Amino acid sequence: MSLDADGRRPIPARNLAVMRDLVRRVAGWGFTPNGVSIFGLALGVGSGLLLALTSALPGGARLLWIVSAVLVGLRGISNTVDGMLAVEHGKGSASGIFYNELPDRISDVALFAGAGYSLGGSPAAGWLAACLALFVTYVRAIGVLAGAPADFGGPFAKQQRMFSVAILSCVLAVTPSGWWFAWGPGGGWGPMAAWLWIKRRNGTDRDPPAAASGRFRHPPHQKRMTWK
Repeated sequence: MSLDADGRRPIPARNLAVMRDLVRRVAGWGFTPNGVSIFGLALGVGSGLLLALTSALPGGARLLWIVSAVLVGLRGISNTVDGMLAVEHGKGSASGIFYNELPDRISDVALFAGAGYSLGGSPAAGWLAACLALFVTYVRAIGVLAGAPADFGGPFAKQQRMFSVAILSCVLAVTPSGWWFAWGPGGGWGPMAAWLWIKRRNGTDRDPPAAASGRFRHPPHQKRMTWK
């Protein structure tokens, strides 16, 4: 996946007029990128908790899935807004890289673990997916420190997994339970478990092949740590 000119993950939503207008309003209200990142963390953890509650409260599972999907979507928006505030509006700070990365990692764990404990989920697949997401992010960070450009490619990058789990949650919320397939040990797994095992199998945000082939080195003046 190619990067934007400023080294960020390419997100088409940044070019939307409605998104630019939203960011201008948020900047005018005095919000900081770090504050928006913390808000996104709350949304991410909340969405995971709601997914997990679907198995504890099956009678309210449909409402929980819908609200969780909404929170996932809002998290995606906040993930775009904080970076635009930092770069386009010059509100970045020395601590921005930590607020940019740590909330995302915590939110990833909450999302995957929550999906694992959800109705029709697989706890084992949820934790494995969470560990894999953390591991590949760590590997990418090491590659950047070694001089390789950050690469956000792979079949299940952050935006894709948030979009896919939100869509799946909406589908589960509006379709009869008789339509859901059952599989796994004792037939206790459902569509959410399938999503997690696909996620675990495909990985996320893979590092570039160039890193493995030794093509690491870039001029020392090249930016290595960037916002979004």
